[in-house]
Amino acid sequence: MHTVVVGTSGVTASDVLAVARGGARVELSEEAVAALAAARGIVDALAAKPEPVYGVSTGFGALATRHISQEQRAQLQRNIVRSHAAGMGPRVEREVVRALMFLRLKTVCSGHTGVRPEVAQTMADVLNAGITPVVHEYGSLGCSGDLAPLSHCALTLMGEGEAEGPDGSVRPAGELLAAHGIAPVELREKEGLALLNGTDGMLGMLVMALADLDALYKSADVTAALSLEALLGTDKVLAPELHAIRPHPGQGASAANMLAVLKGSELTGHHQDDAPRVQDAYSVRCAPQVAGAGRDTLAHARLVAERELASAVDNPVVLPDGRVESNGNFHGAPVAYVLDFLAIAVADLASIAERRTDRLLDKNRSHGLPPFLADDAGVDSGLMIAQYTQAALVSELKRLAVPASADSIPSSAMQEDHVSMGWSAARKLRTAVDNLTRVLAVELYAATRAVELREGLAPAPASQAVIDAVRGAGVQGAGPDRFLAPDLAAADAFVRGGELVAAVEKVTGPLQ
Repeated sequence: MHTVVVGTSGVTASDVLAVARGGARVELSEEAVAALAAARGIVDALAAKPEPVYGVSTGFGALATRHISQEQRAQLQRNIVRSHAAGMGPRVEREVVRALMFLRLKTVCSGHTGVRPEVAQTMADVLNAGITPVVHEYGSLGCSGDLAPLSHCALTLMGEGEAEGPDGSVRPAGELLAAHGIAPVELREKEGLALLNGTDGMLGMLVMALADLDALYKSADVTAALSLEALLGTDKVLAPELHAIRPHPGQGASAANMLAVLKGSELTGHHQDDAPRVQDAYSVRCAPQVAGAGRDTLAHARLVAERELASAVDNPVVLPDGRVESNGNFHGAPVAYVLDFLAIAVADLASIAERRTDRLLDKNRSHGLPPFLADDAGVDSGLMIAQYTQAALVSELKRLAVPASADSIPSSAMQEDHVSMGWSAARKLRTAVDNLTRVLAVELYAATRAVELREGLAPAPASQAVIDAVRGAGVQGAGPDRFLAPDLAAADAFVRGGELVAAVEKVTGPLQ
C-alpha cells in the first residue's frame, strides 16, 4: 500500500488525495518527530511559569482572560474538545473527514503547535486503522478554523463520541480504538486547542474539488466539441492563431482540446440545405473562452491551495526562538474566496453546456436535426425532459454560485466578530461539482445521439470512439422513447468515472 510520509514542511495535493481517497498509510518523518518534541519542550517550559500564556494556561476565545491552574489544565483541554464537538445535521463524506484529519496532522507535524509526538502518532494510527470520526454538516464558521468538525475528530482521539470503522459500521470511538490496539490520548496543555484550530476541512474539500474539476473541464471540452460537430459548426474558430492573440492560457488549452477531438470530422463546416451560416452561436463559438476562464480560475485556486498546504495554521503558534504568539492565520478567507470563485465558474460552464443541449433539441436552431432528437416527434418526446432536468441542475448551480464568503456572523461574544464561512463555501462547491457532472452527462447524451443522426457524414475518429465507448457503457442511442433515467445515470457514471476523457485520449493522446 502507498505510504505518505509527513514532515515539517507541509504536504502536496497528491498526498491529500492518496490518504483521503486512496486509503494510503501515513508515517511521521524523523524530522517531524524531532520538531514535535522541541516545540513541546517550549510549551512545557511556559506551562511551568506563573505568567499566563494564551492556549497554554488560559481559557479560549472570549474566556481568554481567565488564568487556569495547573491542576485544571488537563480538564480544560478535554472540555474544549467536548464542548466544541457540537456539529449537527447529516454526516459528511468519509473522504472529507480523512482529508480533515490528515491536514490537521500536517500542521501538527510542522513543529509550530506544541503537540506531543505521541498525539501526532495516534492521529496517524487512527487514519491507518481506517477509523473515521462522525463529523456533521453544520458547525463551522470557517474562522478559528473548522472548529466543530475538527473537534469531532479530536473527540475520537480521546476515545469518545462515535466513529465509523473500516467495515462501515458506526460504533463508539473507544470500542474502535480498543479493537485496533490504539490507546486514547490524555490531552495536556495546548493540545486540545491545537487539534481544532485550522482550515483543514475547507482546504481538504478544495483539494478534492480541484482534482475533480481538472477532469471535468476536459470532459466539457469534449462535450462542447461533440455538440459543435452535431450542429455542423465550424472548427475554424478553434485555430491556434486566433487564441494566440488573446493569450489566456486556459482558453488556448480548451480550444486545442476541442480541435484535437474534431480532427478528421466530415461534419464540421457544413450547412443545412447549403444555407450560408456566417457564425455559430455564442454557446458554440465561445466555448473555449468560457471553459478557458474557468481553467484559469482553477489555476489561481490551485496556487492558493498549494500555499495553504505548505502552511502551519494554528493559534497560538510556537516559534523557533521560543515565543508562543497569538495570530490570525486560522482565518479562512484565502481558501473561502477561491471556493466561491470556483462555484461561479462551475455554474457558468454548466450554463453554456445547457444552452448547447437546448440548441441540439430545437428544430429551428439545430440545422436539420429532428425536434428533441425524437424518433417520431409528436408520438415521441425524445430528450425534451432530459433538457428540463439539465435546466433544473443549472438553476440550482446558479443558486450555489452565491458566495458564502460574503457573509459573516459574529460569534464568541463578539471576540470572533468576522468569520470566513469557508466550510460552507466548500460544502456547496461539492454539490456544484456533482451537478456539473450531471449537466455534462446530459450534453454528452444529446450530442452523441445527434451525431449519430447525421447520416452520410462521418464524425471525427475521437467522436466515434466516444460514441462506441458510451454505448458499450449502457447508454443507448437513437430510437423510440424509453425510460430515460437509467440512460442518464449511465452517462453520469461514464463522465464521473473518467471514461469519457479516456475514450478520447486513446485517439488524441493526452488532453491539456
